[in-house]
Amino acid sequence: MADNARAKRLADLIREVVAQKLQRGIKDPRLGSHVTITDTRVTGDLREATVFYTVYGDDEERAAAAAGLESAKGILRSEVGRAAGVKFTPTLAFVMDALPENARTIEDLLDKARQSDEKVREASAGAKYAGEADPYRKPDEDDETDTSAE
Repeated sequence: MADNARAKRLADLIREVVAQKLQRGIKDPRLGSHVTITDTRVTGDLREATVFYTVYGDDEERAAAAAGLESAKGILRSEVGRAAGVKFTPTLAFVMDALPENARTIEDLLDKARQSDEKVREASAGAKYAGEADPYRKPDEDDETDTSAE
């Protein structure tokens, strides 16, 4: 079992090698320049690597990019093995990163909250307090009671 620092270094190396190879070395038109490698994780025994990626485009381009990455998996793994110099080159699994969808969902929820806040602000524009502006009791200066024993 390798230590976590070694697994992290290997994951960083895999991310860089795969990104550079996709940018410059693979001529597949399905991959193009709209595929971005976002993260890489390696198991503790350094046998398997999961590469997370995003694709700029619609669902059709995402499916084409997934097929392109699966077809280029062997080339990318051999390139990683050449760059890493480890005894066993990890197998690569490509997973679509859900980060952009999550960010879009959060932005939609924040927009709804802003609209709701604006409606409350408009409804309370001419409103007045039901009681006094300061609802807390304050001790009266005239009503001083001595609680000491006589």
